[in-house]
Amino acid sequence: MSLTSASGATQPSATQPTPRADANSTLAHQQLIEKAKAGVIDVYFLGDSITRRWGCSDPQWADLLANWNHNFFGWNAGNFGWGADRIENVLWRIENGELAGVNPKVIVILAGTNNVGDRPGDDAKVANIAAGLQALVDSCHRLAPNSKIILTGIFPRNDNPAVVPEIRRINAEAAKIADGNNTLWVDISDQLADKNGMLFDGMTLDKLHLSGKGYQVWADALRPLLTSLLGPPAKADHAPPPTGDPSAKAPSRGS
Repeated sequence: MSLTSASGATQPSATQPTPRADANSTLAHQQLIEKAKAGVIDVYFLGDSITRRWGCSDPQWADLLANWNHNFFGWNAGNFGWGADRIENVLWRIENGELAGVNPKVIVILAGTNNVGDRPGDDAKVANIAAGLQALVDSCHRLAPNSKIILTGIFPRNDNPAVVPEIRRINAEAAKIADGNNTLWVDISDQLADKNGMLFDGMTLDKLHLSGKGYQVWADALRPLLTSLLGPPAKADHAPPPTGDPSAKAPSRGS
């Protein structure tokens, strides 16, 4: 299902669960289903590559995994991000097994930057993305009715600063999803970027993805909420081990 904006441009509906067609994403989805069945997951992180890089096993992001462990060890945190996912892809993943039977105590959501992209749109695009975030929160509540949800505002991206006003408008709508009880809202935009939406030095690796310094800002916003909801972290952790990019394990030709 696609939507047509006032400008005549079409965009996929963010409320319609949609699978990724590539083989690597299919394999990653199967691995995440297995991960959801392993260990104990009290804090379930859900999103795209910004979420994924924080807690994955890919060696190039080892410093980010170290930051993840530093901040969340003892809370049984599992990372269920996947790169390049749009909201509708994340929605499809949880509707098709990745959240089945997990029943985490807390779900942290960061999604939507791939729906924004690097080109600004119109009111219909903003409404579509906000509706997609609402659908994602609703699905999480339905699949894990005892979970508290922490919805994180879309971070500023500077690959094209023209999209910053759009991100602000989406976040203003998304903030209304939070009820202060079962769904909480976190927006760290003003800690990542200046009043014009330009990311502070050291916060990003490529004008989109966070550096370790940027992830620490996010962690600093989450940790008080997690402590309030879960108590202090335990001395032991029983979360499943991190997964990585399946394509990185593919044998080279001729081997």
